[in-house]
Amino acid sequence: MKITQNKIDELNIELTLEIAGEDYAAKKKHRLNDFRRKAEIKGFRKGMVPMGLIEKMYGQSALVDAVNDVIADSLNGFIKDNDLKVIGEPLPAENQPATEWKDGNDFTFKFDIALSPKIDFELDKKDEVPYYTINITDAAKEEMKNNLLRQYGSLEEGEAAKEEDFMIVDFEQGETKVEGTYIALRNVSDAVRPSFVGLKAGDTVDVNVNEAFTNETDRASMLKVKKEELASLDPVFKMTVKNVKTFVSAPMTQETFDKVFGEGNVKSAEEFDAKIEERLKAEYEQESEFRFSKDVKDYLRKKASIALPEGFLKRWIYTVNEGKFTMEDIEKEFDMFLEDYRWQMIRNYLMDKYSVKVEEADLLASAKGFAAYQFAMYGINNVPDEQLESYAKSLLSQEKDGRRILEQVEDQKTVAAVRDVITLKKKKISVEKFRELK
Repeated sequence: MKITQNKIDELNIELTLEIAGEDYAAKKKHRLNDFRRKAEIKGFRKGMVPMGLIEKMYGQSALVDAVNDVIADSLNGFIKDNDLKVIGEPLPAENQPATEWKDGNDFTFKFDIALSPKIDFELDKKDEVPYYTINITDAAKEEMKNNLLRQYGSLEEGEAAKEEDFMIVDFEQGETKVEGTYIALRNVSDAVRPSFVGLKAGDTVDVNVNEAFTNETDRASMLKVKKEELASLDPVFKMTVKNVKTFVSAPMTQETFDKVFGEGNVKSAEEFDAKIEERLKAEYEQESEFRFSKDVKDYLRKKASIALPEGFLKRWIYTVNEGKFTMEDIEKEFDMFLEDYRWQMIRNYLMDKYSVKVEEADLLASAKGFAAYQFAMYGINNVPDEQLESYAKSLLSQEKDGRRILEQVEDQKTVAAVRDVITLKKKKISVEKFRELK
């Protein structure tokens, strides 16, 4: 067995494996003996099939497996003996000649190996990363207040329809009648919506449904027909308004206070406004922290300046995904992959450098935060702690969610460690300017 190393550059090497017959003979014999022990062939007792017949039936398979075993052992041994830090796994070199699988032949294979670059940099107070503090304005507080009151509002009977209102209508065309159709004016096309504004219960107008409702799926559902039947319909219907529904924001009452912030937590309009400011401040702080994390990662990627074997990585991604993606697909997402891959390498380096550890309690706290966020998305606030914890543990037990939460916590703790070392260049900014940042 002979291995020759050809250093292409600092990150890529090519290994040539020259495998002689004696290198794989014992492994092939072992494979054949294993086939013989397990073979159940009519006319022979199990384990007593003549070796010549076993060779005829399984010889080619045993040869390929034996040579592949030698390749795997040789590559792993070379990597271990030379203490190589590799990226991915060795890949067969491109444009290799076809292999003639014949027992006793000598074989030559070439493999590409990509090396992980060494990361080594220091951080101190000379390293500066911006930290943005978003100004809280009266307009922002009023907007959040109005949005919350709308969120807990209700549909009530309206008079003349406005652009944000709803109508319940009947459609008629000859003998065809579709009753009780629910229409949100915001879903009506821009060209037709003005003619709907101002309609009242009892009003009747002719409507070209193709022009008013351009989404075919919604139109079919509204007219209670199959999508493929739309083309054969006369699009002009008589529309009669049965009711107008308008969305009314929740009133500033104790009942509303309890719904929004939990029973008894707010008892007056002044306390309601104070809670609004508190919530807005928390949201802005969360946005600032997210932006700081992004800026830290960008700064560290630039400072580390990690070169990667990009050609190898594209081939490796294609190979390990077994054709799920084309090379064109990989090219489209490759820059994002490189950013993420470089950050993973930097994160691992910094976690080791600053002795960052992730405890079970860190994972549970992060999972509970995510669980609370998911409940809030459905308007469910003030979830009991035991319910949050149960849901959080369920998330952590799932491979995909558990891995995502682990990476999130590693990111947070790594950024926190960096934060203690560098200088935060604090800047005050309006929310409009903040959201324009790239």
